[in-house]
Amino acid sequence: PSRTFHGNNRLLTSQIISHYESINQGKKELPEYFNFASDVLDEWARLEKDGRKPTNPAFWWVSDEGEEVKWSFEELGSLSRKAANVLSEACGLQRGDRVVAVLPRVPEWWLLNVACMRAGIVLIPGTSQLTAKDISYRLQASKAKCIVTNDTLAPAVESVLPGSQFLKSKLIVGQGSRDGWLNLKELL
Repeated sequence: PSRTFHGNNRLLTSQIISHYESINQGKKELPEYFNFASDVLDEWARLEKDGRKPTNPAFWWVSDEGEEVKWSFEELGSLSRKAANVLSEACGLQRGDRVVAVLPRVPEWWLLNVACMRAGIVLIPGTSQLTAKDISYRLQASKAKCIVTNDTLAPAVESVLPGSQFLKSKLIVGQGSRDGWLNLKELL
């Protein structure tokens, strides 16, 4: 049995559990390496492009003011590849490096999640309620090489940057520029 969602058949929990049980019982092969971005997101984008799956939003965000952002699987895949390139090239990060994201739940928060998965970069999410002391602790304990925040939270982040010996790059999410920061939207 399956449920319909935007015209698609969706797997019910029992079907998902059955799939994983078959892997545990050796009936299905477990891949040596799994990357959600390339193994799932890109596959769904390909199926939509080939017409084998109806086009549905992969991401749909609505702000408190009613502003909407909708990305198809293909758009999310493309944007996440661009964001992964920003992290790898402009920020100089490599597989296994850590990024601290201190952001409210804006579309870029999810985009960075997928981009980090794609590039093998470890994302350390932080809420917008973190204090300067919290941010400093996370930067030092994780040895993060990059931090991402927005214009509103940047002053709290900047107050602890002098003690962040591992930090190599800073990304700002927003329209404006900030001295010493790379702008994610401009780089995308």
